[in-house]
Amino acid sequence: MKIRRAFYVITTLALITFTVVFSLRGEKKSERPKYMLVIHGGAGAIDANMPEEMKNRYYSSLRKALEIGEKILKSGGKSLDAVEAVVNFLEDDSLFNAGRGAVLNSEGYAQLDASIMDGKTLNAGAVAAVEHIKNPISAARVIMEKTNHVMITGAGAEKVAELNGLTLVDRAYFITSERTKSWNKANSKGTVGCVALDMEGNLAAATSTGGMTNKLVGRIGDSPIIGAGNYANNKTLAISATGKGEKFIKHNVAFRISALMEYKDMTLEEACNEVMFRHLEPNDGGVVAIDKNGNFALVFNTESMFRGVTGEGLTPEVKIWKTK
Repeated sequence: MKIRRAFYVITTLALITFTVVFSLRGEKKSERPKYMLVIHGGAGAIDANMPEEMKNRYYSSLRKALEIGEKILKSGGKSLDAVEAVVNFLEDDSLFNAGRGAVLNSEGYAQLDASIMDGKTLNAGAVAAVEHIKNPISAARVIMEKTNHVMITGAGAEKVAELNGLTLVDRAYFITSERTKSWNKANSKGTVGCVALDMEGNLAAATSTGGMTNKLVGRIGDSPIIGAGNYANNKTLAISATGKGEKFIKHNVAFRISALMEYKDMTLEEACNEVMFRHLEPNDGGVVAIDKNGNFALVFNTESMFRGVTGEGLTPEVKIWKTK
């Protein structure tokens, strides 16, 4: 028992050290950058020995996502528009567990969750357990802007999406050969997310997912739950999470990190590390975040996380594993 406990402590300290060094790169600026964008495409045990062709596909997709968001922000566009556009792109890319690439539930079809939040107004929208909406993140924004509600599930959300001109598709659209092959691998998980700071100083966050492979029909994870897997507040940060949804819900991860910053006066990195390494356990997942001053963090306690960052004065950078 003592040996196992010592190993856990050593492993945790190693992860913390990596995360602090990596994410402190976002705290070197003395003044707020004009804009900033950070993305993720899921965290977990991603095979470092995957074929080079597949690695390059992931890197290329992540770079394209950054390019889409940066183009909007650099031209003076809103953070909300940037995060929606980036997540739309990732939902349409079958490489990631959201939209077209969503994993399948226990009955062999996809049920999707998504949420979006405006840090300026604290307005938010979410959809959960939808089966026919091509881009759930856009439906979440419709919920936020066109209704008096925050979250709508299933057929109700699909009706709102249809009435507002969003594209509905057959269930078969989401069933790719790769997801069919992995259907019975029970612990697959992943999510896509984007957080942004625009030139007006407004933050926004968007998160979309297919959840976990083989999940029970109707299961809802943390991604559509404001304060668990997604949160934005101009007083503190914009944050998007990925990992074991039930754990992120129980620990109210996204809002907890924000609260530590607001009420404990922690920095973004300190708050992310406090929650990810003291409240959660190894291999639970990760978060990407930007604070009100444009500092950014990419923190995960898994072996890897698809991720990328760009912003004023930065060279766009994408990574999957800890060092590459």
